[in-house]
Amino acid sequence: MSRMTNAEALDLIQNADLHELGRMASERKLELHPKKITTFVVDRNINYTNVCWVDCKFCAFYRHAKEEDAYVLSFEHIGSKIEELIAIGGTQILFQGGVHPKLKIQWYEELVEWIATKYPTIDIHGFSAIEIDYIAKISKITYSEVLTRLKAKGMFSIPGAGAEVLSDRVRDIIAPKKLNSKDWIEVHRQAHKIGMKSTATMMFGTVETDEEIIEHWEMIRNLQDETGGFRAYIMWSFQSAYTKLIEEIPDMKKQSSNRYLRLLAVSRLYLDNFQNIQSSWVTQGSYVGQLALKFGANDLGSTMMEENVVAAAGVTNEMNQDEMIKLIKDIDEYPAKRDTAYNILERF
Repeated sequence: MSRMTNAEALDLIQNADLHELGRMASERKLELHPKKITTFVVDRNINYTNVCWVDCKFCAFYRHAKEEDAYVLSFEHIGSKIEELIAIGGTQILFQGGVHPKLKIQWYEELVEWIATKYPTIDIHGFSAIEIDYIAKISKITYSEVLTRLKAKGMFSIPGAGAEVLSDRVRDIIAPKKLNSKDWIEVHRQAHKIGMKSTATMMFGTVETDEEIIEHWEMIRNLQDETGGFRAYIMWSFQSAYTKLIEEIPDMKKQSSNRYLRLLAVSRLYLDNFQNIQSSWVTQGSYVGQLALKFGANDLGSTMMEENVVAAAGVTNEMNQDEMIKLIKDIDEYPAKRDTAYNILERF
């Protein structure tokens, strides 16, 4: 099968019939997942701090250190959240925060070791590329050393957050203090080199063009060719409420479900070296999240016992394990609980 070109992807985004895109993406998904098993993970998103100096215009979650509601969670508080997760059969924490200006590598090492030792059944899927980048800078060490030291303490997976759209033109507008596209890729490259897997993400719907969306896909497809280190691709639409970006560009269009499904389907066709694509029910809602399974997604993502960042932008969608199982069975697929590495833990 010949590899999809950027020109072909652009033509599909702009001109293809939506139903035909769904059919094409479903066929490709079935080639990769012929048993029609759709997975999900029971986890909790723990934001260990909301203190951040990066000031992304699309974020309503962050606070500056001196603000009244700024926080850094104590280890004990984090532990109580993990214990609640274990009580419902959870296996993973998605662990990220703001980019705290004063926390160095030693603090992160101590935290990871404490969690890994006290809760050995929990996978730590932690710290986005921007956090790794800043830990390296403030600690005066390389990306590779940060990742190697955290891996030695018990962390084996990093999330794809902070990618937004991997176009420096876009990043200079929506998050000018954030690391550039090349450095985002380099953090993940260095993680993959030491055997630490990661995910790739995209937040679309701000100021990017269709061409820049495809540039983003090309960058992650190229790195996947090189390392094979991405476990999954996840994309979601910008949630604008209470953000500075919507104040600056008030006529910015809210992204439709049609647009989300269209991009999702083309990503399944273009990202031919990605085994897993997640549905973003957290931003799209459970029924569009279910529909995404007909547009190339094979994973419903996380039950997400706790979610704060999207909620801060005015969007709150919730789903538990039973609801996920029902949605998957409803489209004649077979639900299965997985771990961070996409190993099947239980079928339903």
